Amino acid sequence: MSDDPFFPGTVLGVETSCDETSAAVVRGGELAGHVVATQDAHERFGGVVPEIAARAHLRQLEPAVRGALEEAGVGAGAVDAVAVTAGPGLVGSLLVGVNWAKAFAWSRQLPLLGVHHMEAHLFANSLEEPEARPPLVALLVSGGHTLLLHAAAWSDYRLLGETRDDAAGEAFDKAARILGLGYPGGPEIERAAREGRPGVYDLPRPMLSPGDAPGDPAYFDFSFSGLKTATALLVEEVREGGDRPLDDARPDLAAEFQAAVVDTLVEKTLRAVRHTGCRRVLLGGGVACNGRLRGSLRERLGGEGRLFVPSPRLSTDNAAMVARAGAYRLARGERSGLDLNADPSLPFPGLRRDPAPPEDGAAAPGGRATEAGQAGSPAPR
Repeated sequence: MSDDPFFPGTVLGVETSCDETSAAVVRGGELAGHVVATQDAHERFGGVVPEIAARAHLRQLEPAVRGALEEAGVGAGAVDAVAVTAGPGLVGSLLVGVNWAKAFAWSRQLPLLGVHHMEAHLFANSLEEPEARPPLVALLVSGGHTLLLHAAAWSDYRLLGETRDDAAGEAFDKAARILGLGYPGGPEIERAAREGRPGVYDLPRPMLSPGDAPGDPAYFDFSFSGLKTATALLVEEVREGGDRPLDDARPDLAAEFQAAVVDTLVEKTLRAVRHTGCRRVLLGGGVACNGRLRGSLRERLGGEGRLFVPSPRLSTDNAAMVARAGAYRLARGERSGLDLNADPSLPFPGLRRDPAPPEDGAAAPGGRATEAGQAGSPAPR
């Protein structure tokens, strides 16, 4: 297993990248205090409203920090370093957390570390399972990102695939609106799907073809925009000319949509497992809460593989993973200056993409790779 140093002191983590206001205390690599304040004001809009989110962070961040410190049984004076999400995310939301963390660190002369939100999702599992460390195949699926990567070691990541349009979580939200369900869409579709059966209706599995082969541009990438369109057309067919009312068909439609997304995510992940020879799979991001995705990945991996999945509180956006990622980078001697700024398109540190994937099962080719942030890493939506 790879070396996994962590900052031995008490790290305060701050997360405000989207619509979750969170603070956490990680001490000696273990979670000591954690608060997540979820914003409910966005439900009636069917999506996050950036201005509302930023204003809510301003109100909720101080109480969240106080709550995390109280749960950890420490005062502000016991904090040895501060880690904060610097990107990607909504710029207004990010600025609230970054500026608060800079002021806190400056006032106490503490080390400050800006953290990449998606790398933090890689570290979330290790707070609950010490063995959740590289080498790993990681599937990171959230409302703004869908990334498939191979982590040979911390800070040594190879991007295998990413979404070309909608992220998986975004696709769930849009499909939920099409189906007349609530927000956020992932839990709503999963709930409806429990009463339905996949296969009653037929939706495509995007970018999955029997003819796909390693080296094809689409072999590891994802695309969910067309699935959203296919769902809208199918719902319209049911509404206008189906043999059953939409209300009756909705559970089956939800079940088929969920199956289409999960089948695609799982098959692409299994391709990465075969490609790298690594059967240790880590799941992260808000969509990791989906029970069908967890169960399907575990079943397909079988007894020879191992699946690491965080608990729901560490799957969605949270400051615990930010503090944990910050503790790792602080141990490496990294620090951010007081000129740290929010960056909605912050490049994923250490993430590289080979110009062309090697043949299935072969080692990655040598030569020069490009930073994913310079080669079109997805920006949050």
